[in-house]
Amino acid sequence: MFIDAHAHMISRTTDDYQAMAAAGVVALIEPSFWVGQPRTYVGSYVDYLSHIVGFERFRASQFGIRHYCTIGLNSKEANNEELAEGVMDILPGFALKEGVVAIGEIGYDEQTPLEDKYFRAQLELAKELDLPVMVHTPHRDKKKGTIKSMEVCLEHGLDPTKVVIDHNNEETIEDVLDRGFWAAFSIYPSTKMGNVRMVELLKKYGGDQVILDSATDWGISDPLAVPKTAQLARERGVSEDAIKKATYANALAAYGQSGQMSESDWADGISVDQTRLHEGNSVLRGGREPVIGDVRPDANKLIIE
Repeated sequence: MFIDAHAHMISRTTDDYQAMAAAGVVALIEPSFWVGQPRTYVGSYVDYLSHIVGFERFRASQFGIRHYCTIGLNSKEANNEELAEGVMDILPGFALKEGVVAIGEIGYDEQTPLEDKYFRAQLELAKELDLPVMVHTPHRDKKKGTIKSMEVCLEHGLDPTKVVIDHNNEETIEDVLDRGFWAAFSIYPSTKMGNVRMVELLKKYGGDQVILDSATDWGISDPLAVPKTAQLARERGVSEDAIKKATYANALAAYGQSGQMSESDWADGISVDQTRLHEGNSVLRGGREPVIGDVRPDANKLIIE
């Protein structure tokens, strides 16, 4: 069984849900994020957050996957101060909804003063609500931004065991592990971290404090990145204990601290009933026969790229 701890499924198709379930993904976490087109007013944020706590949770269930999410103002849109102020007003209400496991993904992009302001405000919200935090580390000046993110978290009194630092790479992993934070890695082709590179890190550092995710979104990305990396790690001699920690147990431990995510959510099997409706809508089209019953994972034929 696998948990994909960072997957933007609003950008993906139902085929992806089917493939993930077949590969053994029993649960995933969908962080709120920048959708590519900048949002211009707070109402668009309300609709977006409503979607990931509502319909997307339902859609995943129709293909045998438990769906959780994180709520936050992303770093890119924190630079629109009028929008950011409006979003901060609505976040507490969404953060208390069922299935929300963290405040995130938040942090730095260009490391501007406004990004810093709203990162700090959201850390305080996480403290107030006693929720974990998912931190987005910047694509540019990554090491500097990663260290700054951790320093700010500590400055605000957050326990490192409740903070997941995401999008790590070879130059940041030691800093994150040494400070006691969860070190997450997005297995995102050609940019953040590849399968082979990740396996080498698992060989060197083991699975303690490490979380793998796909960060699959509207870009060139792979919703099967976690099970594929697990398979490659197994083939290359990484221990089963390290693989289980990095692809399942650590995500559960980190985000389970929210009280919203538990192994009991799927331990007794995942039953699908495609006759169910969400606000009158079905995932089925064209008179398709509904699937009713258990989804059984089979990850024997994954292709490693």
